[in-house]
Amino acid sequence: MTSSEDRKKVAFYTLGCKLNFSETSTIARSFETEGFERVDFEQPADIYVINTCSVTENADKQFKQIVRKALKTNDKAFIAAVGCYAQLKPEELAAVDGVDLVLGAKEKFDITQYIDDLTKNNEGQVHSCEISETDFYVGSYSIGDRTRAFLKVQDGCDYKCTYCTIPMARGISRSDTIENILKNVHKISEQGIKEIVLTGVNIGDYGKGEFGNKKHEHTFLDLVQALDKVEGIERLRISSIEPNLLKDETIDFVSKSKAFVPHFHVPLQSGSNDILKKMKRRYLREVYASRVAKIKEVMPHACIGADVIVGFPGETDEHFLETYHFLSELEVSYLHVFTYSERDNTEAVLMEGVVPDAVRAKRSKMLRGLSAKKRNAFYQSQLGTERIVLFEGENKQGYIHGFTENYVKVKTPWNPELVNTLHRVKLTKIDSDGMVRFDFL
Repeated sequence: MTSSEDRKKVAFYTLGCKLNFSETSTIARSFETEGFERVDFEQPADIYVINTCSVTENADKQFKQIVRKALKTNDKAFIAAVGCYAQLKPEELAAVDGVDLVLGAKEKFDITQYIDDLTKNNEGQVHSCEISETDFYVGSYSIGDRTRAFLKVQDGCDYKCTYCTIPMARGISRSDTIENILKNVHKISEQGIKEIVLTGVNIGDYGKGEFGNKKHEHTFLDLVQALDKVEGIERLRISSIEPNLLKDETIDFVSKSKAFVPHFHVPLQSGSNDILKKMKRRYLREVYASRVAKIKEVMPHACIGADVIVGFPGETDEHFLETYHFLSELEVSYLHVFTYSERDNTEAVLMEGVVPDAVRAKRSKMLRGLSAKKRNAFYQSQLGTERIVLFEGENKQGYIHGFTENYVKVKTPWNPELVNTLHRVKLTKIDSDGMVRFDFL
């Protein structure tokens, strides 16, 4: 039997979204099956796998820094790149000093088959299919990394938003079967994990391509209803869902659900209908406002997050102020603000009316300020209420943090016995760092 000293070591670094985290975890399990020992990225390893993202600005710069960090730890390590950026610009990543292997969207799940003796290559090898070939589905979930698990239920996207490269990086919209998702939920539950976050590229489109065909066998509501019956998982959280796909029936079901929590993240991108049309989003601001109103009607305590892009081509001061005022008056709880950045092979990159970087930065700062006010107002509205907190696993400067079911971040002095446990608390005050203190009940 191989001793742990003789076993090859593998380490992972994940950039980007929850979906990437779920897939990194699945790829890591394939290495463990082959006898590799997984170690932290900061530790010496024989192979470092970097799961890339095409959404983050300066993706190539970030990637180069991570490669350098790995080689500083072990200059003879084998470096492999996978993920969205690896699919979109494989040759670019392969040209980075020290990179040995770049795998596309289809190949990344078979990574162990592309590795021989881990001898470093003179130049990066690329194995990347045409994106039209990624019509298969690989189920993924993350365990062991955090208190909660990210469960992939859908992949790819058929939308043609003019700023987005995801359809080129991940292919057409396709879904896991409900049967397979439920199997994965049971595996997660067996690990003692209390919360699952549903993730995908466009999860509201769930059901398309479930059995390899384009028609919907099931809907997102069918999935939500099936998951709510599973024993052993305390909390289910929906990640990002498009406003046009978030139906009243789903909102109503979540409001009465056993396990689904009152927290929605609904991308807006712009509060100006002119800009939404230029982005080729599939809704107007009035639809978005109606979704928020519906959630708050049936779940007044619900937390609602929104994604916003500033500096899109053609966004004038008037368009931006439309967005700012729209969000000011809307009952959203926080914003994820993205500064528009040009992406090759998108429609938007050829559009007129390029917004200067300094203006983009100023608008971003204004919306981040608005987000802080929104979050504070939401937290204030929750003071004096009783909530259930799930505590995280990290000691951060002497404190343990956790989240209520409606996504209020709380803190209390570090106590290892609280890790991955649920407790009923009464929210009492907002600390200077913006987190909430509480009393145990």
